[in-house]
Amino acid sequence: MLFMVIETFKDADMIPVYRHVKERGRMIPEGMKYIDSWIEPNFCRCFQLMECDDATLIQQWVLQWRGLGVAFEIVPVVPSAKTREVVAPLLDRS
Repeated sequence: MLFMVIETFKDADMIPVYRHVKERGRMIPEGMKYIDSWIEPNFCRCFQLMECDDATLIQQWVLQWRGLGVAFEIVPVVPSAKTREVVAPLLDRS
């Protein structure tokens, strides 16, 4: 399953988080996969696409970032191509 992880940096200060990544890596538990990430130009938020079959792995991962001035929002997402497959049969109905 895919998850969009939205990190909001306190006071738009991502330095503590970046420092943590530099020193310790992403600390991703086995069974969880980092896909890609994007940062807002104002440094307020980071959007990370993660993949895993067990949501408790994301919980374990989030707990490792406590105290670094970052809040997490975790949103399960479905790729557009898969959604089109689900919606396609309904498009030709009157």
